[in-house]
Amino acid sequence: MKTITVKLKERSYAIHVAAGLLDQAGDLLRAAVGERARRAVIICNPTVDRLYGRRLERGLRRAGFKPQGILIGDGERFKTLATAEKLYTFLIEQRVERSDVIVALGGGVVGDISGFVAATYLRGVRFIQVPTTLLAQIDSSVGGKTGVNHALGKNLIGAFHQPALVVIDPTTLETLPERELRAGLCEAIKYGVIRDRRLFERIRRGLDRLKQLDLDELTHLIRRSCQIKAEVVARDEREGGLRRILNFGHTVGHALEAVTRYRRFLHGEAVGHGMRAAARIAERLEMLTGDERRLIDEAVWRAGPLPSAKTLALDDIISAMAHDKKAEAGHLAFVLPTAIGRVVVRMDVPPQVIRSALKDALFEQPL
Repeated sequence: MKTITVKLKERSYAIHVAAGLLDQAGDLLRAAVGERARRAVIICNPTVDRLYGRRLERGLRRAGFKPQGILIGDGERFKTLATAEKLYTFLIEQRVERSDVIVALGGGVVGDISGFVAATYLRGVRFIQVPTTLLAQIDSSVGGKTGVNHALGKNLIGAFHQPALVVIDPTTLETLPERELRAGLCEAIKYGVIRDRRLFERIRRGLDRLKQLDLDELTHLIRRSCQIKAEVVARDEREGGLRRILNFGHTVGHALEAVTRYRRFLHGEAVGHGMRAAARIAERLEMLTGDERRLIDEAVWRAGPLPSAKTLALDDIISAMAHDKKAEAGHLAFVLPTAIGRVVVRMDVPPQVIRSALKDALFEQPL
């Protein structure tokens, strides 16, 4: 078992990564939260519950917890205040106490909304992440960003609430739909571009093995991605500076999700489009060479294919970007690569450059 620690003083926690770890989640949770916790409320969606819910419950019972479960809808369109209210009602009716724990079993939607509810119920209860999608395992389960969507934008309502523990079992990816796996690979490419050229090259060379669920390659990818995120979060927990680099591709990606009401793109797919657009902005600003931009394009397209954005209106996308939570004084924040492995945050991108890059990346889509 590989353990990565997110170092946040009294809020520090471990990320455990190993095949077969789902069956040990109960013991790991007990060690993390102590003996006072009696109940463990598992929040899940129906698909993941059928696959893994009983296994997790058995492990929790063996560790002395009383597991209780509640299901939510599957997909970004269910990551809403209405779903959160359903969860609050369940917790109140079951008299869940502050010493108890919430367990998020599933992908990014389950993890985000479970964390948000945990942050706000009784002014904060502990929760753990047991992610079952690649995107959640490498990204959303780590770092404590929780939230729900609004019709005008993604994750505009939320809180920072670090998990007590993250338990990652790469074998759960064996049941992941191929499209979900590809979306996670797009998010993985992000880590290589922002922080680690060697990781980028390993992903690019190993995409076929990753798609074939090579356990060694997947485990390395998950561990290294979590290491990068843990390092960044430890230095900037609340996104005041360095942590903003984790939003590479997200300014455009979140806008694409919002204008399609979270129904056309998986999150990683939208980020894939967003990374291509950001790379083009950097190229137009003469920050990134054409060769480097084409390498990013190649990696994203080989991870894909991505759903088309050609039927969307450019003005609608730009309008949605204006609601991005990272905007400051009316200026959009873009994470732009200067080379694969290095990025900067720019707030001064001219509107005509944004429009040109978006048109090229989303509607013409050349490599």
